[in-house]
Amino acid sequence: MAVTDDAPATNAPAKPARWTAQWKELYSEVIQTGLCTGCAGCVVSCPHDVIGYTHEPGAYKPFHLEEELGPGNCVHGEKGCTTCTRACPRFRSWEPQADEHLFARTRRPDEPAGIYQDILLTRASDDMVHRMGQDGGFVSALLIWAMENDYIDAALTSFLEGDGTTWKAVPGVAATKEQVLESAGSRYTYSANTLALPRALEAGYTRLALVGMSCQASVPPVMWSRKAGKVGKPIIFNIGLLCSKTFDDSIFEELFETKYGLATRDIIKMNIKGVFQIWMRDGSYHEIPLKECHAWTREGCNHCPDFAAEHADISTGGIGKDNDWTLTIVRTELGREIITRMIDDGSIIARPADEDPEAVKLLHKLAVKSRERWPAFAADEVRAPVEIRT
Repeated sequence: MAVTDDAPATNAPAKPARWTAQWKELYSEVIQTGLCTGCAGCVVSCPHDVIGYTHEPGAYKPFHLEEELGPGNCVHGEKGCTTCTRACPRFRSWEPQADEHLFARTRRPDEPAGIYQDILLTRASDDMVHRMGQDGGFVSALLIWAMENDYIDAALTSFLEGDGTTWKAVPGVAATKEQVLESAGSRYTYSANTLALPRALEAGYTRLALVGMSCQASVPPVMWSRKAGKVGKPIIFNIGLLCSKTFDDSIFEELFETKYGLATRDIIKMNIKGVFQIWMRDGSYHEIPLKECHAWTREGCNHCPDFAAEHADISTGGIGKDNDWTLTIVRTELGREIITRMIDDGSIIARPADEDPEAVKLLHKLAVKSRERWPAFAADEVRAPVEIRT
């Protein structure tokens, strides 16, 4: 019988290359290059507890706790541990991997704000929630509803440290309506809310919502896509906050107090609507040009390509002409299910986003602008060509 060299054709997909990248690569490609946003995905996922985190002004970055191989290498990584790079939403091809996991496709050039099903304007129906929340109180209403309707046990979110007068944001766990309302409001400084995960698990909460800026919202789907262990399993609902940048805590003393005489302890509310808006305890209101704030932008934010929290179930933020409504982007089936039920039972009021066309236009404009700052040395597909929708 003759033997030929022609092998039978197969349609079997090629096996993915073995994942070998460890802390050494994470340190050199993300932390040292300024891509690191401080999301702390690597910290909470580390199975050996050898990655620390500095949650302080001027830092907000992970570091290696062991000294044997220096700050840029890891004994466990040299032995084959790759969990930290699998959990990082800035390491190599993180965006298309998260897209494929959540949506079974990658975004198109005309989707600079990511893949979504619908965009709405929303606000809380409850007067107290609306009053205490930011831009309509939607996130607070969403968390309270999800707890009361047995979707989640608690939420990983941020609180103000101490009595709130320092305006230092810290990660924490909200498991009651009162705690959700205590955590309400925007900070515009950074809090790595993923760091609250161990605390939530210790308290016995196994069904969690994560509330975080875009970098944090990408952590769970990146973990799931790259199979970074079971650490992301308890996070079952992902709420992303629209974010163009966050500022270092030193902005309060060095700009607001020194130049404008606005004492941090007397600030009661902040917002950004083309300017940095500040309300004071004495009833006064002040506007600070954003261009004056840029010097306090955190390093990782300067390279962040994701304004719209593209990997959340629901992305939301206060852009548009009205402080009383929240622009809300529904991305996943879970997000659609929850939004629909909340509208149906009257927990939130919703309007079509095209009633505020400037808000939708601004969403896409800021999403494109964010894409443009992704550096040339990083993964090409993240900075892929984008088109502004008109």
